[in-house]
Amino acid sequence: MTLRGALVMGTGEFFNKTRVEYSKGELDERTVDTDPLKQFTCWFEAAAQGCEPEPNACALATTGSDMQPSARMVLVKSFDESGFVFFTNYLSAKGTQLDQNKKAALLFYWPSLERQIRIEGSVEKTSEVDSDRYFQSRPRNSRLGSSASLQSQVAASREEIEGAMSSLATSVGDGEVIRPPHWGGYRLQPALFEFWQGRENRLHDRIVYRKDGSSWIRERLWP
Repeated sequence: MTLRGALVMGTGEFFNKTRVEYSKGELDERTVDTDPLKQFTCWFEAAAQGCEPEPNACALATTGSDMQPSARMVLVKSFDESGFVFFTNYLSAKGTQLDQNKKAALLFYWPSLERQIRIEGSVEKTSEVDSDRYFQSRPRNSRLGSSASLQSQVAASREEIEGAMSSLATSVGDGEVIRPPHWGGYRLQPALFEFWQGRENRLHDRIVYRKDGSSWIRERLWP
């Protein structure tokens, strides 16, 4: 039976067959780091050294003035005490939403470790210096693509998109590809971290850190 047939008939056979038990680790509020950024760094390094091809990939959730949530995958390019940095077109759908509502969330998921981390907070644009520095570090064709793209706008065809990049490459020639003013970075400043470790019988470990002034409150949540 096909997946579509199983869903139509309501058997759920496909989903039952894909069910797995989580048993690769545990998380204890008494032994995790008191600093959520240090705990994040520990888990991130484990993901980077393991089987995750892009450990810095995460879902970014935003909500604009219409209160309709949107989510998409982005690549976090740096993180430290000041926050988590990603880059995009400021005129894109997510850029427009972030202009309307500075609150956002990130979700990292590392299935090989049976772990995920939620991060919630407020977002601000990075400095032009930081945006320029990262833009110039990218491969030339990536810079051309970002400069040519009318991100999130409707395109008539794939040919229109490729033609825009080709035209820009021709006009620039061997010259430097300059970062366009509508492209740059955002920094999410965390107010909440939640660390999730899969456990058997769906009794997962969930440890949440909430910002309280200059300190963090650490608590266990029911799964």
